[in-house]
Amino acid sequence: MQLRLLSRFFNQEIDVADKSLYLRAPTTADFEQWIKIRTESKPFLKPWEPLWPEDDLSILGFRRRLKSYTQQRQNGVARTYFLFTRTDNQLIGGISLTRITYGVTRSAMLGYWMGVNHAGKGHMRKAVPAILEFAFNELRLKRVEAACIPKNITSINLLKKCGFCEEGYAREYLEINGKREDHVLFAVLGSEFTQQNS
Repeated sequence: MQLRLLSRFFNQEIDVADKSLYLRAPTTADFEQWIKIRTESKPFLKPWEPLWPEDDLSILGFRRRLKSYTQQRQNGVARTYFLFTRTDNQLIGGISLTRITYGVTRSAMLGYWMGVNHAGKGHMRKAVPAILEFAFNELRLKRVEAACIPKNITSINLLKKCGFCEEGYAREYLEINGKREDHVLFAVLGSEFTQQNS
């Protein structure tokens, strides 16, 4: 996979393999695109995400979100990126590595979302390997985990296509849309990813 790091600071970009898309840390300049894609995608995304704050689709909610992303990045516990098209810099989704842990664990949790008008077009299939390459080669992690509600077949198929292996089943694992939900647990190892992409 092709990975290009333009900066080691906040505006770092990560290219996907064919360079049609790129990942970049969110900035205040992304608000207009953020509010548009999240508003039009709300019915599509809500069944798979934690409850949205009342002011989530506001400039105050967005600024609070950016502040949290920055603090998590500075503390080394998470990296959050927006996914853009290369040709017109259109925001189409997002991807994150959270629960980043070093020491003997050296792992993280993968999360992602896609705007309703961009889903099913293979974009996240390109973005996930790019963020995994970053996790294993730049952050030097050894393991990336992910979890899906059992009925989210699209997400489960995506993870399997990206080399994740199913490892277990966790009852009432996360609160999603106001309800504790069971999740299927997945993981991919750095050694597996290197073999698959060599």
